[in-house]
Amino acid sequence: MAKDNKAQERRVARVRRSIRARAYGKPRLSVFRSSKQIYAQIIDDEKGATIVAASSLEKDKREALKTGATVEAAKEIGKLIAERAVAAGIKNVVFDRGGYMYHGRVKALADGAREGGLEF
Repeated sequence: MAKDNKAQERRVARVRRSIRARAYGKPRLSVFRSSKQIYAQIIDDEKGATIVAASSLEKDKREALKTGATVEAAKEIGKLIAERAVAAGIKNVVFDRGGYMYHGRVKALADGAREGGLEF
């Protein structure tokens, strides 16, 4: 197991290094995907602070969605994070897939965020 964790940490570090190289001061839309939930947050790396966040664990989403582990749930969370970001005055971000493949729930979250008005 420790070997698997090291490989994942290397993938995450590689993705983040590439994102920081092309971010040009834009905030980062970071995704974390567990087996049952999905989480997204927009982070200002210069300040080291989270600007807005959304997850499938929030009370209204928990009641509306059957589970947080579906593509539909990920798309809803993407729309929610985009809505909150636009309200906070953020339009352009860089997408941080966090070592996950751009496929399935991660892709659905990105598509939902684009539909909600974020550009990346």
